[in-house]
Amino acid sequence: MKKSLCVALLFVFNLSFSQNKESKSTKDEIDHYIKNVIEINEIPGVALAVIKDGKVIYENYFGKANLEENKAVDKNTAFKIFSTTKLITGVGVFQLIETGKLSLEDPISKYLDNLPKEWQEIKIKNLLTHSSGLPDVVQFEDIPFSLPYAEKISLLAKKTMQFAIGNQYRYNQTNYLFLAKIIEKITGKTFEEYILKNQFPEAKSDVFFLSNFRQITPQGAVRYNYNIKNKKYEKNNYNSGPDSHSANGLNITLDEFIKWNENLDKNVYLKKETKYSMWQSFPFANNTDRFAYGWEIVPVNKIPSYGFTGGNETAFRKFINNDLTIIFLSNGHKYSNLYVQSQVINHVAAIVDKSLEDDYLLAGEKINQDFLKLEISLAEQNYLNIKKNHPDWNFEYRLNAIGYTLMSYSRLNDAIKVFQLNVKENPKSGGAFDSLAESYFNDNQLEIARKNYEKSLELSPDNANAKEMLEKIKIQLSKKS
Repeated sequence: MKKSLCVALLFVFNLSFSQNKESKSTKDEIDHYIKNVIEINEIPGVALAVIKDGKVIYENYFGKANLEENKAVDKNTAFKIFSTTKLITGVGVFQLIETGKLSLEDPISKYLDNLPKEWQEIKIKNLLTHSSGLPDVVQFEDIPFSLPYAEKISLLAKKTMQFAIGNQYRYNQTNYLFLAKIIEKITGKTFEEYILKNQFPEAKSDVFFLSNFRQITPQGAVRYNYNIKNKKYEKNNYNSGPDSHSANGLNITLDEFIKWNENLDKNVYLKKETKYSMWQSFPFANNTDRFAYGWEIVPVNKIPSYGFTGGNETAFRKFINNDLTIIFLSNGHKYSNLYVQSQVINHVAAIVDKSLEDDYLLAGEKINQDFLKLEISLAEQNYLNIKKNHPDWNFEYRLNAIGYTLMSYSRLNDAIKVFQLNVKENPKSGGAFDSLAESYFNDNQLEIARKNYEKSLELSPDNANAKEMLEKIKIQLSKKS
């Protein structure tokens, strides 16, 4: 009997030791990876959490929340999460749906007054799925953030609809401005009061709404932009005003975001069936776009995940089938248009769960890093080696983004080489030729730029930019002759 007990205890000890060793190995691997990402992208501060099977298996903090004060990121650091806020707004909408106060099929004219006729039949579901076709309020210089809401809508009503209601997905801040006003109409509370009461009732200074980046709070991480000329980070002074709070205004600590996710998982905010209806794909009329009701759908190794990103600096993603959630928060990226936040989510998911290893996505991340840090010929050779093993993989969009990043950072010759590679890889892409032409134009190689714009126009006859640039080049060449 004693021998059996000893064997059993030894088995439990070995199992426990093995699990702890595996856990430590996973933590070390994530630590090493994140530190590498921070170094390559020169990110000021980062907070990262991984929740697996209902348990926080990784939580760590890196770098600075405030460079000027040398203040480290820690559990008390509240990050601006930008458009990741839309997830919280979406949950707030579904809470009203669950209690019968709102329906996905309700036309917005039921709650909002003085709408143009062509907006009358837009429904709540169209706002959540960015299928409304509304003109985007942030795209017009004559509609400043500081205008009162009524004046904004009066001006916006004169703008042209982008497409037929329900036809396609197009990211649009007007949708969430209207969702906030509808929430306020139904509840009689401000948007901020409603969200904080129903999703963060016990949070104090760890969760708040603020869209004025000039206003520095004791706990808030400063949002930084990288100044290419000065080669250093500077405080961002952007202020989109209170009307943008439902779209990008939430500030939250990683600890509170972890609690929010736990409440979502345990059906505190929404019943399970309501929650899963939120993650259903919307039937767009074009039959090509894919997006859920306020949540982006991202396949990783053919396994769907659901979440959103914000400001090219934050990301929240749930791998529902794998019981895995990853939260990434940061306060600035040197290379902000390369979607570092999404790459981090995909890579960390692969570390934690091998079924989520997506070779194509991981290869794309490596291509980014190679072109940023290696000598250009070596980066190109590494790229060609990847393509040799996977000729079916297409990296047109990625190469284009890399080329523009290099061009932005005064590496024009390297950018030209990347755009040349993209044209060689995608000889039927009008967009690839357009980008190559732009790099030649910026290098004052006007004749070569002209030929590439002409090729772009041949492949894409509707390319208005190519037509405009050809006229500009024609004028400049005539002045030289």
